[in-house]
Amino acid sequence: MVRIDRVITRGGDSGQTSLGNGDRVDKDAIRVEAYGAVDEANAAIGVLRLHVADDAEADAMLARVQNDLFDTGADLCVPGEMGERLRLTDAPSLRLEAEVAAMNALLPGLTSFVLPGGTAGAAFAHVARTIVRRAERRVVALSHAETVNPAVVRYLNRLSDHLFVLGRRLNDGGKADVLWVPGANR
Repeated sequence: MVRIDRVITRGGDSGQTSLGNGDRVDKDAIRVEAYGAVDEANAAIGVLRLHVADDAEADAMLARVQNDLFDTGADLCVPGEMGERLRLTDAPSLRLEAEVAAMNALLPGLTSFVLPGGTAGAAFAHVARTIVRRAERRVVALSHAETVNPAVVRYLNRLSDHLFVLGRRLNDGGKADVLWVPGANR
């Protein structure tokens, strides 16, 4: 059970924050950067959900993603091995893979790279995708310095793929995709 009685604690006023295990670290520590980027991705998914509110299936998928991302942040904010803390498993990644396969089966094949754009929902899916990629890079950087649950990296990688395919789905099933035209403006 989570209970939050105070929002303002003044504990971070000196530029430090507490990890999930109680350790104090600088707010620019790579671990804080990693779970902060995951939090930013979650906020971007929240904005995306505003643009798919009339699409119950997309909204439900994104609601699950938001919960997964909070679990991911909980995993990242506690250094060390599995222990008693919440750790991400591969189940969410497998769910994303199944959702990607189902969406992709209904889309036409690609003949070029897709530019971010088309419908508002697709554009926001691409914004969220790029933020997830940044979170993935931050987590990989953390993994070079400290132990990181490998399921976290896999999940973020799958999620960016999911958001790409969802963007195509939101672009009228790929019909409104904006395709890259190499050298078009030379």
